[in-house]
Amino acid sequence: MTITIVPRHAPSIQPDDVWLKIGDWLQRHQATIRIVQWTMVLVYCVLLIVPVFLPLPDRAVYLWTNFTRFAQFIFWGVWWPLVLLTTALVGRIWCGILCPEGAITEFASGRGRGRAIPRWLMWPGWPTLAFACTTLYGQMTSVYQYPAPTLLILGGSTLAAALIGLLYGRNKRVWCRYLCPVSGVFGLLAKLAPLHFRVDPPLWQLSQLSGTKPKAINCAPLVPIRTMRGASDCHMCGRCSGFRGAIRLARRSPNHEIVHVAGAAKPWETILIVFGLMGLAVGAFQWSVSPWFVYAKQWMAEWLIENGATWPLEATAPWWVLTNYPQKNDVMTLLDGALLIAYLLAAALACGATTLSLLALAARSLGPWRTQRFHHLAQSLIPLAGAGVFLGLSGLTVSQLRSDGIVLPFVDLLRLATLAMATFWSGVLCWQMTGTYSQQPARRVLALSLVGLAMTPAVAGWVLLFWIW
Repeated sequence: MTITIVPRHAPSIQPDDVWLKIGDWLQRHQATIRIVQWTMVLVYCVLLIVPVFLPLPDRAVYLWTNFTRFAQFIFWGVWWPLVLLTTALVGRIWCGILCPEGAITEFASGRGRGRAIPRWLMWPGWPTLAFACTTLYGQMTSVYQYPAPTLLILGGSTLAAALIGLLYGRNKRVWCRYLCPVSGVFGLLAKLAPLHFRVDPPLWQLSQLSGTKPKAINCAPLVPIRTMRGASDCHMCGRCSGFRGAIRLARRSPNHEIVHVAGAAKPWETILIVFGLMGLAVGAFQWSVSPWFVYAKQWMAEWLIENGATWPLEATAPWWVLTNYPQKNDVMTLLDGALLIAYLLAAALACGATTLSLLALAARSLGPWRTQRFHHLAQSLIPLAGAGVFLGLSGLTVSQLRSDGIVLPFVDLLRLATLAMATFWSGVLCWQMTGTYSQQPARRVLALSLVGLAMTPAVAGWVLLFWIW
């Protein structure tokens, strides 16, 4: 007797589903994707290395007449803003199909020693710590303005990715999963993506019971695809599309993962959101035009002179420690460097502590204290946090174009609209979350109000940068 098992609530798959076809196309054309990846590696290397051997551009050149300026514009004015935007729209497709570091580390892993991944390397705090360190170091060396620090930071990251690939895993992206400085940011933004590779457990189970043994697939970023419920770790490479008839590219609500999947307590994600994206990143884009920074510098300089300690006003450091380009009249003294670090850390601590405290009050207002609820509410801030970093990077785009006489229309209006919509989106996420913890309207309104106040420091920071200073 033959028993037919029909999975309950298994979604029907229409043969004309455009997203299913796109996912299957990715699965069938992995060779083409490899060509795209290595083309990106070549472009990346040219943009990264060639400008270091060219003289620094003067004020008379344009980005379309000088390769150094062109490369800096591509990296910081086009490349990174678009990566953030596409990650929020279609998931981590940059990581799976276009990222040079991903291709290099996987290539190295396929030819390396294949060691087991040590426990220390899997510490979940590495992406947050790496993001903070690279952000701070990038400001110290003026990474957005000069090619040498760009090569040092991005090239150093690429070499580290290759080294990790040579040492650990076999055909895997260990670097991308555990150590990449922007992996944490990408993982947060991917939770907003309306596209993801959906895993249907009933169909997976049916495939196992049927006795079929499909060809094994290599999930390079080490995602446990059978139990994958969100898009945070998935690189959208398409290799698993159609596996066991249970995985397909599909649409979803942009709010779904944060409200219904991201409830597990992840302290390091909370730290990255609150102290990193809503604190440190604001300070990083803000300090160079901040009157507070200028006032602190003047006050410290006067105090040092009065006390006969003038050496911090005169001493400098190599370019790879602090910005040092006398030919461009751009040199940081030790006082500048110390105040820069202090300003960024103060911004991170002030914004982060305020936001964290209000989030804690919001979590408590919904009922007895639960750490899981606190970290879940922090996830509602992802749209605002991501939009802020996008606005900061796109500000570099606008300023570089403006220096060449290209003025983009309606920039301020677009910035305002982006900030307002991101704030509103975070509020909607918060309101939907509160409904999963309490059905009492008063508690939910109080929690929403407190989370709204928690957004204020970051919003105020961007308002100061774009419209007041």
